[in-house]
Order: sequence, then C-alpha cells, then structure tokens
Amino acid sequence: MRRTARLLTGTALAAAAVGLTTAAPVYAGEAGSAGGGLTVYPSSVVPGERAVVTTPACGEGGSAAGDASAVGAGAFTLAPGTGEGGASGHFEVPPSAQPGTYEIVATCGDDERRVTGDLVVTLTSAAAQVYPRGSVKTGVGGALGPDPVQTAAGVAALAVAAAGGTWLLHRRARGDGI
Repeated sequence: MRRTARLLTGTALAAAAVGLTTAAPVYAGEAGSAGGGLTVYPSSVVPGERAVVTTPACGEGGSAAGDASAVGAGAFTLAPGTGEGGASGHFEVPPSAQPGTYEIVATCGDDERRVTGDLVVTLTSAAAQVYPRGSVKTGVGGALGPDPVQTAAGVAALAVAAAGGTWLLHRRARGDGI
C-alpha cells in the first residue's frame, strides 16, 4: 500500500514539474507572437533626462501614441522607425519626478494594440555612481595585511589554543580528570 502511494505521488509530482516547465515557454511564445513589448532606453534615468522608447509591436512603418503620464511626462508620439526597430519616440522625465518604477504605455495606431515597458527613476545616474574600492579596515588585517607581526602573533595564538585543547581532550580520554 505504501509503495503504491509513493509511486503515485512521485508520478504526480513529475507530471506537475513537466507541466510547469512547458507552460512557461508556451506562454512566452504567445507573448512573443504579439509583436514584442516596449523598450525604454535607458531603463534607469535621473529626473530631467530624456528617455527613448521603441517597440516592434506596431509593425514595420507603424506609429503609436505614447503615454508617460505615470512619471509626469504626459503624451508623446512614436513615429515609424527605420529598419526592424519599429516605432520610436522620446520624452523628457520632468525634474519633479520622484524615484520609483513607472509604467510607460504605447498604443499602436493601426490596431489599438497596447504595449508597456518600465522606466526606473533614480536620484543618481548609473554613470555617476561611485563604487567602493580598496580593502575594508576591520582590524588586524589579513594574511597579506599591512602588519605581518600582528598576523604572525594571531597565528601563534591559534596554534597554542589548538595544542592546549588537544592536550585537555587527551587527558580527559585517559581518565586523568580535569
């Protein structure tokens, strides 16, 4: 009885796992067949900067009406682009925009298809970000730290502690008592 229950449970879990792994590509394929989404470049901007929006969803030579009112920029136009980029347009993020993620929407002119993309507003631009460099000053230092004498003293202290602990455990095992 137990073996049958385990077999059925294992089979059900395997079927569910296969179903979940195949459902994602099928869903992605359906979304991809809709013609693509909305690309916002750069995806992260500082208030006052310009954002460029492109979408292949409107087809070659198609135009769209853009809406960036979520970030406070209002409506803008996406004109037919050259090549396979589809429609493209731009807007300026207002200086009063607050940091956060905003949804930018474009509606194709031909078939009223609606595509969306995200714009992240930050207080510092990616180019102006300062990254830490050097080592962290946390105390004695590492094996190659600035003071080899302190490093050697630390290693010696650890060796003495290990030897003392081994000696105490050996005495206890012999029955000498502690």
